[in-house]
Amino acid sequence: MTDSFHDAIAREVDADFAAACAFLAELVKVPTDNPPGDCAAHGARAKSLLERLGLEVEAHPVPEDEARAVGMISATNLIVRQRFGGGDGPTIALNAHGDVVPPGQGWTQDPYGAVVIDDPVHGAEMVGRGVAVSKSDFATYTFALLALRKLAAAGLKLDGSIELHFTYDEEVGGDIGPRWLLEQGLSKPDYALSAGFSYAVTTAHNGCLHLEVTVRGKQGHAAMPESGVDALAAATTILSALYASRAELAKRSSSTYGINSPTLNVGLIEGGINTNVVPDRVTFRIDRRMIPEEIPAQAEAELRALIESTAASLPGIRIEIRCVLLALPLVKLPGAERLTESLQKHGEHYFGTAIAEHGVPLYTDARHYTAAGIPTVLYGAGPRTLGEANGHAADEKLRLNDLRRATATVASMLAELLAA
Repeated sequence: MTDSFHDAIAREVDADFAAACAFLAELVKVPTDNPPGDCAAHGARAKSLLERLGLEVEAHPVPEDEARAVGMISATNLIVRQRFGGGDGPTIALNAHGDVVPPGQGWTQDPYGAVVIDDPVHGAEMVGRGVAVSKSDFATYTFALLALRKLAAAGLKLDGSIELHFTYDEEVGGDIGPRWLLEQGLSKPDYALSAGFSYAVTTAHNGCLHLEVTVRGKQGHAAMPESGVDALAAATTILSALYASRAELAKRSSSTYGINSPTLNVGLIEGGINTNVVPDRVTFRIDRRMIPEEIPAQAEAELRALIESTAASLPGIRIEIRCVLLALPLVKLPGAERLTESLQKHGEHYFGTAIAEHGVPLYTDARHYTAAGIPTVLYGAGPRTLGEANGHAADEKLRLNDLRRATATVASMLAELLAA
């Protein structure tokens, strides 16, 4: 790829950049907090905005019972398909999620205002919930596609297809978003790109297991604790064993740069009847992050065995263990290097700095594509770290110049892979 090629991409991206920012602002202004996960209205708004840009959009509403099964109210998956040339080249899917965590406290700007402020160091930044994670990549991917459409109309030879997959359930696991689209046979891409940040290509990430543990005892009068079987005391013993297991997990290291060791966290606990009653039930939930080298079934079996063996030593106690979530790690598949190397090359041109390859300790929708055998990496608009973007925190923000350069980078990668 020559400088003239990069210049042509940049010109098209620059020409539509104000429209890209306005498009992103409109997406931020429609709340998609998950929970509660009532996202159909945003899907309708995104569809309308995409159609105004001249794109044909398929809307695939998720059946209500399937949405409620994952704890959501509504979701509509969107697909845009663009064919170039004879369509014999590869099909590349670009996936971003529109659902977001609730804003929480501490904002200095309206979370749904899409306010643009001028930072003296980084220039213009847009503030709003989801502006970086990951409504930004609705804009990145849409305007990368639009740039290629204009270049193809002007004579750039391309062959293959680009699909935009805009989904709404990443915060609850992605089962009725990317996984649903693939299992329904609505898409069979050769490669996939999922929402990410601009200064590194993410090629691996942790998996995640959520277990719900219910500890059952027998209620009794608090004045006579011996009349009951204290479920909270038993839960405390089990929790102590779980926390002690962290030391062993810390000894396991990942070979993936950016990922350290498995982790364990207990994030929710509930139970008891009243202050003056021996508690007969306590329920808690465990978050167990798995490094890419771990086998999820083995990690779950190990955790269950620890809980069961500890409970077995507690007289009168019964336990129930339920798997709430199992998100597989993202691993590199053969062919993913084509995406990584292209994004690194073009990203270095537009950003003027080396674009790293790394793993991240969180989990994303990208894993659903690799589970289907599709080489997948993450890349999009955003800073070097989630912390810099205030992702999942107050005053989430996106540097608009990162959006501009990431759009050009993605467009260049697509053009390279679809070159006729």
